[in-house]
Amino acid sequence: MPSQPEAEFGIAEARRILGEVFAPWVQDLNLAVERIEHLPPPDVPDWQPGALLRMPFSERLCRNGGVVCGQALMALADTAMVIANLAANRGYRPMTTVDQTTHFMRAVSSSDVLADARVVRLGRTMSFGRVTLLSATDNKQVAMVSSAFAMLPG
Repeated sequence: MPSQPEAEFGIAEARRILGEVFAPWVQDLNLAVERIEHLPPPDVPDWQPGALLRMPFSERLCRNGGVVCGQALMALADTAMVIANLAANRGYRPMTTVDQTTHFMRAVSSSDVLADARVVRLGRTMSFGRVTLLSATDNKQVAMVSSAFAMLPG
C-alpha cells in the first residue's frame, strides 16, 4: 500500500483500496464506490471533496422486522468517510476513526442504502466529515453522521 498520496486518485483506485484494505467483514457488505469527488467544479465556493458509496440490500443486514440494522448503516458511513478522506488526500493515507455520531432518522427496509460522504475539514493530523445516508428507493434521508479521523504516520 502506498504511503504517499498519489497524483491521481479516481474511482478505480478507490475500489481497489476498498477490496484490499478493509476487514473481511466490511468487504462482506458488498459496498460499491459509485463516485469520487476530489476536484472542485468551477464556481462552487462551498464545495467539499467526497465519495458516494452504495450498500446493496440484503436480508442478512436486517434485524427482526426486516429493517436494515444500525450496525450495518454505521459501518457503511464509516467506510464511506474513509474513502472520502482518501479522495481529499488524493490517495491512500493511514487513518483511524476517533469519533462517529449517528442520528437515525427513519427505518430503511428492502432498499439499497447510499452514503454521501463529505470532508468538511482536512488537516495535517485530523479530518472532520459528515455522511448523509439515503434510501436508494425513494432518496429519503435515513441517517446523518458526523465523524472525526486521526491521520496516522505513513
